Amino acid sequence: MSQLTEKMTRLAEPFAAQLGLELVDVEFVREGGQHVLRFLIDREGGVTLDDCEALSRLLDSELDRLDPIEHSYLLQVSSPGVERPLKKAGDYLRFRGRPAAVKLIAPLDGQKVFRGVLQGLEADHVLLETDNKGIVRLPLDKVAKAHLLFQDRQEGGNEK
Repeated sequence: MSQLTEKMTRLAEPFAAQLGLELVDVEFVREGGQHVLRFLIDREGGVTLDDCEALSRLLDSELDRLDPIEHSYLLQVSSPGVERPLKKAGDYLRFRGRPAAVKLIAPLDGQKVFRGVLQGLEADHVLLETDNKGIVRLPLDKVAKAHLLFQDRQEGGNEK
């Protein structure tokens, strides 16, 4: 996480909590020739457009006051979507039983990307049930990126 996204996370978390929302992630990226400051939010049962607008208004006012970014940017507040990133240790427990992809910083037994069904977290290791290796233990501190995978409800729920 960059210094800017860390600073934006600290700024946004109290506003999100005030609205009963969880701040999932903050991204500062360049898309289509312009900078985008994106806040991903969630709550049990999902977020609404009204939730996104409410947080956007609070953040917009505070960002105007603080002016932390020297160039122009687009402020976005949205849901993390169906392929939600897994950022916190608790996410691996909350989404147990759901399909996910986990990318490691360095290969483990010659493999860097693992796909399977989340089985939780144990002793700082992500437990992921894969088709070819059974349950693998991936060190949480070696995870570069992880996210849920889209699951078609008609496929039967716990497909790997």
